[in-house]
Amino acid sequence: MPVMTKSPSGEDIVILARKEYDRLVAAASQDTADTAAARSALARIKTGEERTLTSAEVDALLASKSPLSFYRKRAGWTQAALAKSVGIAQGFLSEIEAGRKTGDVKTLRKIADTLDLQLDDLVSPKDCIPIGQSKRKTSR
Repeated sequence: MPVMTKSPSGEDIVILARKEYDRLVAAASQDTADTAAARSALARIKTGEERTLTSAEVDALLASKSPLSFYRKRAGWTQAALAKSVGIAQGFLSEIEAGRKTGDVKTLRKIADTLDLQLDDLVSPKDCIPIGQSKRKTSR
């Protein structure tokens, strides 16, 4: 429990238990790291290195069949044009967008590069498999 008192010169001082002091120092350190990360992100946004989405775009992204579908439409590409640019069949691109096919990393990298995105932007969190788990069911 903190104790509030006055110094000999009349300044307010607080006496804390060491555990509480250590907790406050750790929290301040985390705040400093968070502030640095936020400033870095804001600088990247200001220079155009990183882009943000409007709230309407976030709603559209969440409502889309897949992140790929959203970003393709946002960039103004048709499925046919994007597929041709990437070197795949339009039907295959359609299946990737619908989630029926995953596409290999090389293909997804080409799509991401063409749309000026990070590879992670094309992956929906619901499609991720935690490390150590498999999509395949095993019988025991």
